[in-house]
Amino acid sequence: MATTKWVIDPAHSEIGFKVKHMMFTNITGKFENYDATIVSDDDNFENATMEFSADIDSINTRNTDRDTHLKSGDFFNAENHPKLTFKASSFTKKADGEYELAGDLTMRGVTKFVKLDAEFSGLMKDPWGNTKAGLNISGKINRKDWGLNWNSALETGGVLVGEDVSLIIELQLAKQ
Repeated sequence: MATTKWVIDPAHSEIGFKVKHMMFTNITGKFENYDATIVSDDDNFENATMEFSADIDSINTRNTDRDTHLKSGDFFNAENHPKLTFKASSFTKKADGEYELAGDLTMRGVTKFVKLDAEFSGLMKDPWGNTKAGLNISGKINRKDWGLNWNSALETGGVLVGEDVSLIIELQLAKQ
């Protein structure tokens, strides 16, 4: 059976996250530099192989001081662990257009198995005749599971940074 390789179209994709700040607002961020290898047996991506990596130094929360802190040993420790990686073990159809993406997420040298929700938006030809696919991936992880433990207590109670991190991943893939 023929396989198809897909690559991320970076102009139409975003690898993002959000986390609670001071327990009542969300701070969003994204990774500017990332790469993926995706190979499918057919056009619905079921049982596709997927490997992804993001450069920790490319983290962007629109605040230089915060980004520098996130790269430090208090959080990602980018000097010793320059990449975040994900290797899928399954991409399983749950309902029409709805999938579960499962695999190993590695950050800061710690690997944990995660399950994420995925929406396959289908295939479309762009104006230049290229076949594109849309995947929207979301989920929630606890940052402390990967050793991202830093926090600061607030005078009014609670903490500065929430533990739960929501993943918001919008991918437009180009068929090779």
